[in-house]
Amino acid sequence: MIVRQFISWIKTAPAGERAEATRSLARAWLISDLSEDDRAAAEGALLMLLDDASPLVRQAMAEVFSRSTEAPAAIVQALSVDQPSVALPVLEHSPLLIDADLVDIVATGNCETQCAVARRVNLPASVCAAIAEVGTPAAALELIENAYAELAPFSWDRIVERHGHLAAIRESMLVLQDLPAATRAALVAKLSDTLAQFVVARNWLSADRAVRVATEARDRSTVNIAAVSRGEDMRGLVRHLRATGQLTAGLILRTLLSGNLELFDAALAELSGLPQVRVSALLHDRGGASLHALLRRAGLPESTFAAFRIALDVSHETGFTDTLGGVARLRRRMVERVLTHCETGQQAAEPLLILLRRFATESAREEARMFCDELMAEQVIAPIQQGLIAA
Repeated sequence: MIVRQFISWIKTAPAGERAEATRSLARAWLISDLSEDDRAAAEGALLMLLDDASPLVRQAMAEVFSRSTEAPAAIVQALSVDQPSVALPVLEHSPLLIDADLVDIVATGNCETQCAVARRVNLPASVCAAIAEVGTPAAALELIENAYAELAPFSWDRIVERHGHLAAIRESMLVLQDLPAATRAALVAKLSDTLAQFVVARNWLSADRAVRVATEARDRSTVNIAAVSRGEDMRGLVRHLRATGQLTAGLILRTLLSGNLELFDAALAELSGLPQVRVSALLHDRGGASLHALLRRAGLPESTFAAFRIALDVSHETGFTDTLGGVARLRRRMVERVLTHCETGQQAAEPLLILLRRFATESAREEARMFCDELMAEQVIAPIQQGLIAA
């Protein structure tokens, strides 16, 4: 009887009053102890209100039903595909929407609806993959910042591929502690390419010079990323570098000259197809024949063999550092020994000598920066120590 009167009243009531009445009816359906007949009549009235001309009425229903597991499934489904102002609460919160519903909404919806889905708690990998594949940059950003989203590695890579040129995306991803090393390296590569294109467009550098500077910066960042990577994360990074053509002789030589033996081993294992344990054994063999055979199998140029051998000899003499900074910086003594040997030899190619000279300059500058930082630190600490002694 009450529902019959409600249906008769809403035909002439103003939109605002209809919305408030609809909100009350929806709440009654959820929490009141209605008889089966009254419940069925109330659901019928609510279904009829889905056709109301005013979005305020449908918004009222969406706000009440958005978080409920007891809401009428047909009504929730209809609200989820309504206009964004109505659908957003349901898309962001409703537990009644299944993964297939969400994937379809992501594929056909606009930026607002995609963002609402991306903000959901416990977002499954399939929906994350859909957002990574077809979502707008804003939706991708919401997904990255959603701590409850189950992003698979390929979804991270797809976001980088589609939106990695955008600063907001890069910044949000790079601050994540558990971001895969391969994805981090892909972001750095995107940044390098973006900066190179920018300086060329501004005529600040020639195209060749910009590419060289960007490549060197990318390689330095790759070694930095590898310094904090271990196990499968390291192997994933190496596979990514090979797939993207970044696993070059220059990068591998930089790795060795930085003292990062783990990345050096993993790179040669990936290129040679040998188990990493076998590669490590060959590298610790002081005989030059086994090293040359390994480098040849890895497809590295023969002109670089002498440089790798001298660098390994020096590393055996000095040992490898165990600090993160130590395995990310070029070690000046190693670089200078290798450069001296190659300059006095007969087989070193000109590109290798140019590369080693750049390494030598870079290592010298890094050492100078460290020295200046230490001096400044001593200047700050000395007065404090003197004050403590006087006290």
